[in-house]
Amino acid sequence: MYVVRSWATRNSNFLNRIYRLFASAFHALDPVWCAIGVRRLEKPFAFLESAAKGFLFDCTMCGRCVLSVTGMTCPTNCPKSVRNGPCGGVRANGHCEVKPNMPCVWVEAWAGTKNMGNFEAFNRLLPPRDHTAAGASAWLHLAAENEAIRKAAKENKSATTP
Repeated sequence: MYVVRSWATRNSNFLNRIYRLFASAFHALDPVWCAIGVRRLEKPFAFLESAAKGFLFDCTMCGRCVLSVTGMTCPTNCPKSVRNGPCGGVRANGHCEVKPNMPCVWVEAWAGTKNMGNFEAFNRLLPPRDHTAAGASAWLHLAAENEAIRKAAKENKSATTP
């Protein structure tokens, strides 16, 4: 699987363009996903997401995907589960101190980010991993969040309009 994961990092700009296209189409349907029911859709969506992202990125389905920020490199592949940059144990050759034969996930993430030109997002701190979301669809989670934000904005607008 490392061969495919490495390919994804090298082609992160291309994959990010596909991701943005898919994301805009998917999130345009957020009201539909929420109307059908996020809980009802969770299993099929998690299955499809796991199959696609597992193949391309060795994704472990953390439930809070950051691939578009980390150069299409999944930080959950780090043996130390470091979510924000290298741990300080990166060897001189760019490999991991825990698994000497494996390139550091964060060195790869930086290379993928360079391909995407997304340095601003890469330099922001990522939220800690929410282990209760493990195995869940990150896409549906985001759809539910987006819909809640839309509803709150609509309610605020109607509350302030006479």
